[in-house]
Amino acid sequence: MKYQELLKDYHKKKPEIKKRLKEFKETFSQPDEVVFQELTFCILTANASAQMGINSVNALKDILLEGSEDDIRKGLKGRHRFWKIRAQYIFHTREYLKENFDFKIKEKIYSLKDRNLLRDFFASNKGIKGLGYKEASHFLRNIGFKGYAIIDKHILNCLHEFQQINDPQRPKNKKQYIEIENIIRSFSENVGIDMDEMDLLLWSRKTGKILK
Repeated sequence: MKYQELLKDYHKKKPEIKKRLKEFKETFSQPDEVVFQELTFCILTANASAQMGINSVNALKDILLEGSEDDIRKGLKGRHRFWKIRAQYIFHTREYLKENFDFKIKEKIYSLKDRNLLRDFFASNKGIKGLGYKEASHFLRNIGFKGYAIIDKHILNCLHEFQQINDPQRPKNKKQYIEIENIIRSFSENVGIDMDEMDLLLWSRKTGKILK
């Protein structure tokens, strides 16, 4: 598979990709409550579709900030395949952020100057439930932070097809995640497409959509 085909696809989708990245960046100018909605979305998309995450967040909007765990569970029931455990994750994370940071999520993000420590805060923090490196990267990308790869099955399959990796197996730990992220970074540089744009481009080749 030649890079020319990929570049042709990129130029066709470039306006929509850039529009989506601009929307991500604008999210971080919104109040902390909106940023938490995005965090909730990423908790809900792990091992689920992006559309399921979108539908589930929309169902929770009125109860997300003050609702009990049971309220959240009822809001997710029938909409999310893992409605019980995800309700627990969302409630636990919200209460952790309220108790430890007065729900000033953006202020906490600003305080973490190192980009790797910033991702680690969301990926490895026991107070934040339901996020590994993929979804922590997903969250940070969706609020406008650049240079993080969202390594899901669609991205891995594309990398395998373009002979960038030998096996499209999901990374099992942080070390493997960073290794594949570096491969994506090098691949993007070689092709001449911004890494954040490459992520959306590859994902769209498998799903037919440029979502979040």
